[in-house]
Amino acid sequence: MQLTDLTAVQLLDGYRTGRISPVEVAEEALERARLSRPEVNAFVRLTEEDALARARESAARWRRGEPAGLVDGVPVTVKDVLLLRGHPTLRGSRTVSERGPWDEDAPPVARLREHGAVFLGKTTTPEYGWKGVTDSPLSGITRNPHDRTRTAGGSSGGSAAAVALGAGPLSLGTDGGGSIRIPAAFCGIFGLKPTYGRVPLYPASAFGTLSHTGPMTRDAADAALLLDVVGAPDARDWSALPPAPGSFTQALKDGVRGLRVAYSPSLGGQVAVQPGVAAAVRRAVAALADCGAYVEETDPDLSDPVAAFHTLWFSGAARLTQSFPPHRRRLLDPGLREICALGARTSALEYLAAVDVRTALGRRMGRFHERFDLLVTPTVPITAFEAGREVPVGSVFRRWTGWTPFTYPFNLTQQPAASVPVGLDGAGLPVGMQIVAARHRDDLVLRAAHALFEAGAAAAPPAATAGK
Repeated sequence: MQLTDLTAVQLLDGYRTGRISPVEVAEEALERARLSRPEVNAFVRLTEEDALARARESAARWRRGEPAGLVDGVPVTVKDVLLLRGHPTLRGSRTVSERGPWDEDAPPVARLREHGAVFLGKTTTPEYGWKGVTDSPLSGITRNPHDRTRTAGGSSGGSAAAVALGAGPLSLGTDGGGSIRIPAAFCGIFGLKPTYGRVPLYPASAFGTLSHTGPMTRDAADAALLLDVVGAPDARDWSALPPAPGSFTQALKDGVRGLRVAYSPSLGGQVAVQPGVAAAVRRAVAALADCGAYVEETDPDLSDPVAAFHTLWFSGAARLTQSFPPHRRRLLDPGLREICALGARTSALEYLAAVDVRTALGRRMGRFHERFDLLVTPTVPITAFEAGREVPVGSVFRRWTGWTPFTYPFNLTQQPAASVPVGLDGAGLPVGMQIVAARHRDDLVLRAAHALFEAGAAAAPPAATAGK
């Protein structure tokens, strides 16, 4: 097994015993990232000099037996909407100047720096993270590591592709409507959207409290480790939660025995799910039952809230670009420009009506979780489609939300939700299963996912080594 195939937990074990050096790990991860750039396009920039310097400092600390923190020496990538001190954060947009100054870390990046992480680079995003696939006028198309003709998903597509390729076992993504979970499902990795506020965010997202920051990893154990690091309060985010009551890593050992799991294969027939996706998810649900969970096939009261989501999402986009003069606005992705125009026409009363829909949905899901600890669905009803498109060929939908109905409802409700890689469809493309819990019960999501990895019912499939 190559160093780039190891999880963060495995790397740390190697650092403790002296079998592995953070320097050789950083060198191999950077090489993997360089090799992937022309075909997959997961990175907007590599921070090679800084990465090797931090790796050398980490190696010296490990030799002294004095690691700086929980992820000392572990390679990490950062989605290019999150600030990384000393490097531009261009947000996939030609409207952002590289000049800076870039003198501040986003809160989760700051926590990773304190814990000794090695930053490999910034990963690709659609412009301002506005859609569920990853392409932008600035950086072009990000492709799926399993099939270069397909999309990596989005908006954290670069992060998902980087993890799948072995260019660092840990990545920070953001999720405003599925942007961690969609690319995790398409690229065959694990992605967690934590409870809103668990990971502080600064600057605040234009999409408000829809947007969450979270871990993208190969497995749930690495995600728990990363959440232990980044899930700490930061004074710059007034909406951040207090410290978690315990370690997410320690909670993994509690498993799923006795947990009540609701399995909703199609949200009560509202969603048409591809047969290969449905079959893979059903097998994983059976594995949860084998691990001791009580599983019942049932559906939440979840009438499609897409109109309310669009009102909030499009209004956020309009606010983001409100001050742009015409020449700057012309630089935007045409799809983003279109939803900005729609959002600019939204009235305050329409916005508040969407908030009412959100509130009612949150209340219904709160009651649902009085009966069930977890809700399980497919992450996405399809597998990865053609790269460079917002929707699949022949789709009746105009916007990305049409093909991802399982994800955005849980941004409205602020619940923790993860995508777990549970197999491949008939074309060899990864399938994701979504696990959702009540607000503040991120530990239950991680426990259930970890149980599936431990049972062999979940795994990150190896990415293709060459384009198809």
